[in-house]
Amino acid sequence: MVLGDDDLALALAHLERGDWPAAHVIVQQDEDSMFACWAHGIVHLLEGDSANARYWYTRAGRIFPLEPSPPGEVAALRAALRQA
Repeated sequence: MVLGDDDLALALAHLERGDWPAAHVIVQQDEDSMFACWAHGIVHLLEGDSANARYWYTRAGRIFPLEPSPPGEVAALRAALRQA
């Protein structure tokens, strides 16, 4: 299933609040889109599972940040979605 813009926006709202479990429920439904995979990686950053986060960043075609900042990654994802 490919997530729509509303689903991704809701997942981002959860991530901005630090509610990674709620965001995870949404993003794990889409294992193909770059944006959902990136959000899935951010979920695992917030969870503290960097190995799993790296996996999802790779699936998203993104380089895993040297010093990951979940708030910075959420902001970058939001900006990328606006430009898409």
